[in-house]
This record gives sequence, C-alpha cells and structure tokens, in this order.
Amino acid sequence: MSSDANSKKMGLVGLTVLVAVNMMGSGIIMLPASLAQVGAISMLSWIVTALGAMCIAYTFAKCGAFCKRSGGMSAYAQEAHGKSSFFISSYTYYVCLVISCVAIAVSAVGYIKPFMPWLDTPVHTFFGVCAILIVTMLANFGGPKITGQISAFTVWGIILPVLGLSVIGWWWFDPQTFMSAWNPHHDTTMHSVSSGIALTLWAFLGIESAGANSDAVENPERNVPLAVLFGTGFAAVIYIASTGVIQGIIPNAELAQSTAPFGLVFSHMFNPTVGNIVTLAAVIACIGSLLGWQFTNAQVSKAAADEGLFPKIFAKTNKAGAPIFGMLIMLTAELILAVMTISPNLINQFNALLNLAVFINMVPYILSMTGLEVLLRKNMATQKQYRFGAIVGTLGVVYSIYGVYACGAEAVFGGTILTLFGYIFYGFIAARDVTPETSEPKVNA
Repeated sequence: MSSDANSKKMGLVGLTVLVAVNMMGSGIIMLPASLAQVGAISMLSWIVTALGAMCIAYTFAKCGAFCKRSGGMSAYAQEAHGKSSFFISSYTYYVCLVISCVAIAVSAVGYIKPFMPWLDTPVHTFFGVCAILIVTMLANFGGPKITGQISAFTVWGIILPVLGLSVIGWWWFDPQTFMSAWNPHHDTTMHSVSSGIALTLWAFLGIESAGANSDAVENPERNVPLAVLFGTGFAAVIYIASTGVIQGIIPNAELAQSTAPFGLVFSHMFNPTVGNIVTLAAVIACIGSLLGWQFTNAQVSKAAADEGLFPKIFAKTNKAGAPIFGMLIMLTAELILAVMTISPNLINQFNALLNLAVFINMVPYILSMTGLEVLLRKNMATQKQYRFGAIVGTLGVVYSIYGVYACGAEAVFGGTILTLFGYIFYGFIAARDVTPETSEPKVNA
C-alpha cells in the first residue's frame, strides 16, 4: 500500500478517541441518579464492568478483523451457531435498540423537566417521551449524512461536562459526603455490586461497534484491538471519576431523586445558570444520541431484510437513503413500549427500561462472542493467538452472563419472552427457504 494512501488513514490515537466518544454518548446521563439508589459502593461495579467491557471490546475487535462478511454481531454468531443465530442476533439487537431509544427519550424528558415543570406527571412525561421519539425519527428521514453530522456535533453536549466534572469536580469533593453514601441500604458487598452491574454495563452498550472502522485505519490488525482497549479504558476512567465525584458533592438522598444529575452538580459547584446550561447541553446530546441510535437500528433491520431475514419492507429506502418504512415500524414499537412502561417515577421507568435493554443485548453479545474461536481457526491463527483470544472471549461471555444475572428476575423474565417470540418469526423464515422435493406420484386406491 502506498504511503499516500496510508497517510489518509486514521492512526491509533484518532481511533482511540473515536471509540471512547462513540461509547460515552448519552449512556452516562442518568446513571449518577440510578447509581445513587445503590450507593457509592457502586464504584466497585464500575471496576468489574470496566474489566468485563475490555474483554468484550477486545473480542469484538478480533471478530471484526477476522470476519469478512457483513452483518456485524449477527455474522460473528452465524460462524458458530448457524443461520438461525444470525436472525436471533439481529432480532434481539433490534429489540434492545428499540428499548434503548425509549430509555434515552426518558432521559431527555428528565433533563427538560427543570424548564417545563408540568412534565412532572406520568401522563405529561409520556407525551414528552412520544414527542421526542417522533421528532427525532422524522429528522432521520433526511438520510445518513445529516444524521451523522447532527450526532457527531451534539454528543459533545454531554461529553464535555462529564470530562470537565472528572477534572475540576474534585475541588468540591467532600470525602464525608462520599462515605456517608457508601452503602445506604446496608446490603452485602456482593449484592450491592450486582445491583450496580446492569447500570454500569448500560454505559458501555455500543462497544460492539468499536471495530467497525478497520478499513479506514493504519495497521488495523494491531491498532483496532489496541484502540478498543485504550478507548474502553479511557471511557471507564471518565465514568468512574465523574460518578464518583458527584457522589462526593451531592448528598445521596438528593442525588437519588434527581432527574438531571449533571445539571444539579454544576448548580452546586457554580450557580443555577451554569447548571441550566449543562442541562440544556445534555438535552441536546440526548436528542442527538437518540437520532443516531434510531438510524443505527433502522440500518440493522435493513441489513437483516437484505439477507432475507426481516420482511422486505424494512429494506425500502427513500431518495436520501433512509429506510423510511422500517423507521415508521420502529417508531410504532417505541410508542407502544412508552405506553407499557409509564411510571409515576421517571427514574424507576428509566431503570426498568435499562435492565430490560441490557438483558436482551446480552443475547447477541453471547452468541457473537462465542464465534471468535471458529473465526480464529478459519483464519489459521497461531496456537498462542488462539489461546489468548479464546481466554479473553470466554471471560467476556462469562461477564455477559453475570450481566444477565444482575438485570434481575423481572427483566430476565420479560426479556426471555421477547427473545422466544423471535424463534416463532424465524420458523416462518426457515420454512420459506425450504425447496420442496418432487412429490411421489399418487397411487390410486
């Protein structure tokens, strides 16, 4: 390859930043309030999740480097488990993103509340969530270029405050406030860590896309796995620092009730005006993130439709390249879910959606990561490469199973039912692909 072509490709530092930014998005925006319900002991959950997330990230990076087929996680899953796993991975990931989009819309409404107090009732919250989902979906009709530009700009609305808080927040940090919030419910350490795992794992969802840019990277075999590990590690440090410092500034009981925790902490550190600016920036970041995830999910369903695994209507696009019919179907599903999860407490609604999304997303994670050993064998990896990849991949799978356990019985119960419905749909798809053999001639009685 010419040096000129290489000079146009992304280096290790650039890809590391890209991985971290893609991951951080709006995943952190409501977590300080949710984690406050567990206590500052949730710092231990962050450490466990950071280690697990790096195993998952490395596994996906290697799968992306070795798998030559399109389809991402679904393609990795098919390597080990056959065609049905391609469908189930696509289906569960699609369902997960529908749930995630509603959860992000709930986050946005929470941050809008200080400016629109009338959103405080469950019905008004529901209308607010629906309005945000509809507006962002309509914006996606403009196609991938506009969506990408908006999302790339708006994501900084939450990343900059989180980075800033991680650095300067320590001047306001009170160790006594932090320690008094350590274990407010006096639970065992194991129970507290497990309670926080699903919450912290939510912040790393999107890690599966980390290896998607390998074609635009210098020396991808070396740089993609390194960037994934460094980017995930950097995001983990920022997550731990920002949520830890908040718990040392805001009393735990007040933080646990907040629907806009980052706006609240900046109000405490400076003044309400600064808090309102941060809150508005977070709203913009939420809406931009929602825009991106809705388009991503539309592309997931389009790719499955192109493979013949989703109905063909999901593959139809408008002149701007947006799969508009798939988007309208997804919007309908999001609005139905918003109705089903109406709650008097916005944080409880967010947590219920989060746990359900994390559980369902572990299905394609586990299916796809178990395809790494097959990919390593197919690509004639050395015994040392195979052993290391298999160990890290297995650790990622075990951590994902722990994430399922941490989601709780209610999320696992509901998520399992949603997953099993996928097998009903696949039964029709599998039957459609069967070519009947020539029937035996009938014998007259």
